[in-house]
Amino acid sequence: MGERKVLNKYYPPDFDPAKLPRGKRRETNEMKVRMMLPMSVRCKTCGTFMYKGTKFNTRKEDVMGENYLGIQIFRFYYRCKKCSAEFCMKTDPKNADYVLEGGASRNYEPWRDEEATKAEAVKAREEEEMGNAMKALENRTLDSKREMDIMAALDEMKALNAQHA
Repeated sequence: MGERKVLNKYYPPDFDPAKLPRGKRRETNEMKVRMMLPMSVRCKTCGTFMYKGTKFNTRKEDVMGENYLGIQIFRFYYRCKKCSAEFCMKTDPKNADYVLEGGASRNYEPWRDEEATKAEAVKAREEEEMGNAMKALENRTLDSKREMDIMAALDEMKALNAQHA
């Protein structure tokens, strides 16, 4: 029982580590990893919901021929907790996110829509101002008017608070 608790083991003088058999890896550099789900997903086979933070034993592999600005893209293979159907996702370094490839669907996340609508509004405004200098001037005056209204409301609130204090 005590022999398994030792920190260093005996190596005979004729031991040659070069003669040890080497394990071979596949060309996709596949390995088993224990990781958490980065988002909530629903299995397409059985309909089970699996929530963000659920731990899984996954297979991780390099995606050959794909990278983003020199950053390697990885693919992860998960198995459903209920029906053991496989679903996979890969990293998306451009958006700092993951992309589901198959076997499961991503749950609706309302903040993602909010961010997308804000980005679309900014893009539409830039396109509108691109060739029209008058529209750009109008938008700037509207922005400054909105800012002045906000500052006036803040001053009014400060005055009310000062009266109550």
